[in-house]
Amino acid sequence: MPKPEMDTRFSKFGTVSFTAVTKVNDFIGYLEEGKVAGTQCTKCGQKFFPPRSDCFACPGEPVEWFEVQGTGKLMTFSELMYAPIGFGEDLPYAIAVLDYGDFKVFGRIGEVPFEEVKIGMEMVTKVNQLPNGNLNYVFEKA
Repeated sequence: MPKPEMDTRFSKFGTVSFTAVTKVNDFIGYLEEGKVAGTQCTKCGQKFFPPRSDCFACPGEPVEWFEVQGTGKLMTFSELMYAPIGFGEDLPYAIAVLDYGDFKVFGRIGEVPFEEVKIGMEMVTKVNQLPNGNLNYVFEKA
């Protein structure tokens, strides 16, 4: 019997992808469509970002995908002067958390000058294509 083909879409995520296979590989499919997506438990409604394949409160219940849309409010941010392996060429850059009300998104601030970044500002989460062809998402001013 032929071995099934492995779904390695997650290797297309980010500057350095530390895994090629995950239960949430559809995340990459959404990015390829220009959408940032999270998951939501079909039983309790809890939303997850980054996406999870399982709800911690409802083990065994399925999750469904939802699109991260609209604006989020900047809760916190930090400018990085040191970086993990593979991100040194990007320094300095800023990471942040946006509050969308019933879920939060952790990510990287895109092409926004650091001196313009302010707690409470409204931002959007957008798909971003990296120079290596991989995809990620960034925060931009609303």
